[in-house]
Amino acid sequence: MRIGIMGGTFDPIHIGHLIIGEAAWQQYALDKVLYMPSGNPPHKTHREGRATDEERLEMVRLAIADNPHFELSDREMHADGYTYTYRTLEALKALHPDDTYYFIIGADSLKDFPTWMKPQRICDACVLLVAERNHITTEKLDLHIRRIRELFGASVEKLMTENVDIASSELRKWIRDGSTIRYYVPDSVRRYILEHNLYRT
Repeated sequence: MRIGIMGGTFDPIHIGHLIIGEAAWQQYALDKVLYMPSGNPPHKTHREGRATDEERLEMVRLAIADNPHFELSDREMHADGYTYTYRTLEALKALHPDDTYYFIIGADSLKDFPTWMKPQRICDACVLLVAERNHITTEKLDLHIRRIRELFGASVEKLMTENVDIASSELRKWIRDGSTIRYYVPDSVRRYILEHNLYRT
């Protein structure tokens, strides 16, 4: 099988995450895309005023419910200590050695990829699919892709998609300020946020 992986804190999940997942599924003929909320990412340790793990899982579940080729994975929610991408990918490959995994990241993340924990082992376990973002030019993105290929012998492919450059941090700020997030998140997620009074403080 050809399986995409969309990782992230999804705090909250928004339409940009969904558009990228759908584009990856279509362009690379994926069998499914796993949406995998991070349990305890080492680069996001200060989470005051954020949603709980259970709330983030439920928002992802609601967001992808009507898409038959999207699937929720809580694999990283149960890891001991920090969650690292290389561990997740190697565990999946050990369970399903014949599957090909496509790990989806943004162009901004690719720039910092060499600083991730065990980047070589990540590259050995998957294909990197890189989604463009507004604040990086095509020329710079191509340069970063060549660099990662040269450093790690990585398989890196570009994901062509309409650029919906939304940040979860910005959505949280809007909610705190009382601004609307309608159309930036699925209606089911927006209702969940309102009903559970998330991100107000």
